[in-house]
Parts: sequence; structure tokens; C-alpha cells
Amino acid sequence: MTIVSRRGILSGLGATAAAAALPPAALAQARPGLGVLAEKAGVLFGASIGSEALKDPAYGKLYAAETKIITTDMALKFDVLRPRQDTFNFGPADALLDFAERNKLLMRGHTLIWNENAPDWLKRLNGAETARVMDEHIEKVASRYAGKLHSWDVVNEPFWPDHGKQFGFRTGPWLEAMGPSYIKRAFNRVRSIDKTARLTLNEAHCEIENSWGKGIRPRLLQLVDAMLDQGLPLHAVGLQAHLQPQWDYNDEAFEVFVAELATRKIDIYITEMDVNDEAFPANPAQRDAKVAERYAEFLRRVMTVPRVRMLVTWQLADRYSGYRNEALARNPSASRLPRPLLFDDEFRRKPAYEAVSQVFTRGDVTLAASRRDSVNVW
Repeated sequence: MTIVSRRGILSGLGATAAAAALPPAALAQARPGLGVLAEKAGVLFGASIGSEALKDPAYGKLYAAETKIITTDMALKFDVLRPRQDTFNFGPADALLDFAERNKLLMRGHTLIWNENAPDWLKRLNGAETARVMDEHIEKVASRYAGKLHSWDVVNEPFWPDHGKQFGFRTGPWLEAMGPSYIKRAFNRVRSIDKTARLTLNEAHCEIENSWGKGIRPRLLQLVDAMLDQGLPLHAVGLQAHLQPQWDYNDEAFEVFVAELATRKIDIYITEMDVNDEAFPANPAQRDAKVAERYAEFLRRVMTVPRVRMLVTWQLADRYSGYRNEALARNPSASRLPRPLLFDDEFRRKPAYEAVSQVFTRGDVTLAASRRDSVNVW
């Protein structure tokens, strides 16, 4: 693989059984939620959230009891927010922000700019029109939520080496219209509007020990270096961590990468964690044990890096997991349903919950004081 210099890459950038049986309403009374445990270790814990938590009161209470921060899963993605060029559908995101404020939770915006979720109308525009739309989109969306969000995933998944583009960038309307400079343009424009949100570059696949992970990791480090060299307002890098046990992993190599990223003195967020149980035994109890083991293996290494300041799972309970939705879409009568998260269909704590809580409470993470020496996110 040919790796270019940091300046070259952006030349265009001008549970216990008793606890598991408790209903959601009793969680907070039984013992502190995971958000509280994580906070004591200097980490923000949360989960992505959609309309399910607003429609299902018990699920909403689970978020209130267990999390300190939520991430919009779909509501602020470009294609959902703007199905038509002249339409901004802010209703779902506004409802989630209201939920967060009522429950004293922080909220992350996901995501402003991503090459993969372009509606058809955007794909039909020429380069100049596309650039204008990006400026307009950031102006309107960032202004609406300025001062109200903990952080923004300003650019999502900038790399995909399989697309064959120079420097391994992911193709799509933003890259095609502006080249890599769309990243610089997006970050600078958001900061000119929102002075308080922590601006994040969010990336996938870095934890995998295959051509994807090995191809993206060095390029991501170079991109971060180039952004910092040019004084861009980059406060954190998000690493998604959708763990797929049927693929190859080297957690030690990933820990080394995270530690190297931390030397840039920016914060690191684990932004979309879950564990696909597709390759695990059919028996639910055995699967739950394997899922818990995978959470523990991964987090015990990652959380030794003090700059890792946040852990967000992708949804909170199995009932509303994206894997579950995909499985039911393929086969509505499927008997084996995915169980990738910390809570089961009845919102009870699973072994994965116990594994994660132990990471935060048994000395597997660096002391909270060491984390608070890094950039304050509270």
C-alpha cells in the first residue's frame, strides 16, 4: 500500500440473574445505571435513539435510567432530513432533543455530511450546485441546533478504499463535487455557526483486521494530522465498532492504533458499538455469553487509552436493534433473532451489560483522574 504524506493526502483540502429479571422501572432503584458507572470512570455512556423510545414509554425510561448521552440514529441523516430539495423534516430530531432535555441527557448529532446517504435529487446536481447545497444544509441544520448538542458527527465515514479513489476516499456527491476539500469546508462552516458542539470525524471498520481496517487506519491518521496541521476545529474522532465475530480481529493491534490516535491530543469516541451474534451458537444463553465475552475483550483493551471518553451502543435493547430489523425484514417469522445489545426484548440487563459494567468498575479502565486530564467533555 502506498501511503502519502499528511500534507499530500489533503492537497485539495484548502448480569446477575436477579438483576436481569428487574423491569426497567426498577433499574435505577436496584443499583446505579451504566451511565453513572461510566461517569465515575471518566466516560460518557449512551446509545443511539430513534422514534421507538418515544413511542414505547418503557424503552424511553430505560434510556433515562441507563444513559447520559444519546445519538440520533436516523433523524439527522441527510436523506431522512431532506427527502426533497425544498424540504427539511426537523420533527423527529426536534422530538429527540426534547426527550433528551426532559431527561437531562446530552445529545449527539449524527450526521451532517456523508457520501453514502444521498437522495436522488442531490445526485442530479452539478458540482457547483452540490457545494451550494452543502453550505445551505449545514447553515440551516447547525443553526437550528447551535448550543444544544454535545457534539456533531460533521463528516461520517470519509474512507472506503474499495472505491478506488485517490487516497482511499469514499466516493459520493460531496467528494465528486469538491474533492477532499469538502471535509475542510464542512468543519469550518459548522464551527462558524456552533461555537460549543464538539466536532467529530466518525469512521467505520478501523477495528477489523482485514483490508478494510488495514487500509483505513493509516489513512485516518494522516487525515487527522492534515486537519490539525491546517488548524481545523477537530475535537474528536469517532470509531464505530460494529463488531462482526465472523471477521478477523486483532484487538491488540487496534489498541495500538487507538493509542497512536490519542497522541494527537484529541478525544476518541466509540460511537456505534454492538456485537453481531450471527456466528455464535443458536442457544440464546450461549449466544448471550459469547456476546458478553466479545464486549469485554474489546473494551478492556480500548478503555485503557485515557483519551477514550465515550462509549455509545447502537440502540440499547435487542428488540430495537438494526440487526433485528434486518432479520425480520428478510423473514418475518424467523425464530432465531439477533441479540447484539446490553438489554433483552423485555429491557432486562443481559450478561453483556454485566461485562461492560465490570470494565468500568473493576480497574480495567484508566483512573477517572487520568481521563479528566484530557479535553473536558462534560
